[in-house]
Amino acid sequence: MTRRTARQPDRLAILITHPIQYYSPWFRHLASLPQLELKVFYLWDFGVTEREEAKFGTSFSWDIPLLDGYDYEFLENTSDDPGTHHFKGIQNPNVVFRMNDWAPDVILIFGYHFATHQKVIRSRQLRRIPMIFRGDSHDLDPEPGFTPLIKNFLRSFNFKRFDRFLTVGQANEDWFANNHVPREKMIRAGHCVDNQRFLDAAPQAERDARQWRSELGIPDNNFVFLFAGKFESKKRPLDLLAAFKKLNRPRTTLLLIGGGEHEKKLREQANEHVIFAPFQNQSQMPKVYAAGDVLVLPSYGRSETWGLAVNEAMNLSRPAIVSTHVGCSLDLVQDEQTGWVFRAGDLTDLIEAMDSASRHPEKTRVMGQHAQKLVSTYSYESAGRAVLQALAELIPEPPAAAPAETQ
Repeated sequence: MTRRTARQPDRLAILITHPIQYYSPWFRHLASLPQLELKVFYLWDFGVTEREEAKFGTSFSWDIPLLDGYDYEFLENTSDDPGTHHFKGIQNPNVVFRMNDWAPDVILIFGYHFATHQKVIRSRQLRRIPMIFRGDSHDLDPEPGFTPLIKNFLRSFNFKRFDRFLTVGQANEDWFANNHVPREKMIRAGHCVDNQRFLDAAPQAERDARQWRSELGIPDNNFVFLFAGKFESKKRPLDLLAAFKKLNRPRTTLLLIGGGEHEKKLREQANEHVIFAPFQNQSQMPKVYAAGDVLVLPSYGRSETWGLAVNEAMNLSRPAIVSTHVGCSLDLVQDEQTGWVFRAGDLTDLIEAMDSASRHPEKTRVMGQHAQKLVSTYSYESAGRAVLQALAELIPEPPAAAPAETQ
């Protein structure tokens, strides 16, 4: 693969299951770079057409633009049951033809778990095009026995097809290394959100949050622990509720925002200091984070691969309390500096972190300022530079022009 001329941009094709609120602004940023010509191939239309989201218990579509500012194409998904909940839920028969027809210099693939991913990874027609992998898995909750060794061995065959790996953080890099990926093939492109959107919204969000807290019945001077997400088992909202009740500190409130399978049980076990609010769409998230004093993410297991809510909250100068199973715990949450890290599943440890945050609210606010400064380095600009570095390493420079002959 060679460059066409020194002046033409590199053609980067991105393969991803569906529009995602965290990635679309990044794609806009990449498309704005003069060094790149970008096209995103989507394999499913979730998020841009209104549909039922069972885990939230409501139907919705994201209310921020997900398709503006970059070239994209939705490929026909022929699955009888489309979605990311099973291997054949992402099935696009014409994917290789469409990508090959666009003639990219490099292909960036998000994930490998679905039928279409495997079709592209194993394609003979695309075999000469360098590929970059983007994933965010970790081993912070190691699986016992021989099963993970077998999975790692099988996974390594997929990874041999890729020439570079864009990693999101330390735990993710360790996971790749455990799956036999050489560290020299890894390039850090830290997990990020649209920092500027949250920073621009912050002043109004603080004002709106004060009014919203009043409408929810939260006393003015109460310290608020915030949980915003799906009320599902992996996020352990019931652990958080139990810890809050045992903490039993005066002038504190637990604000639970979202919905899902555990909502009924949470409401049954809640006391008068626990406030519920429904799912909030993306445009409302700055206000959501501003309504809390600290974000709590007590997730358990391998599924909380990063916790991008932490990035968002930190943009509003809110520190975070996260478990040791949350992917960003090794990068964004510096204990007693930008937040607290507690042992996953350990209620006593969680209570101690919550006590520290609420007992010293002024220190907690200062930690929020430190968090905002740190998260500013996890940006689309930084991740964009990582993409350019990968392309520079994969696409040879054109031969130097021959000197003009002199008479």
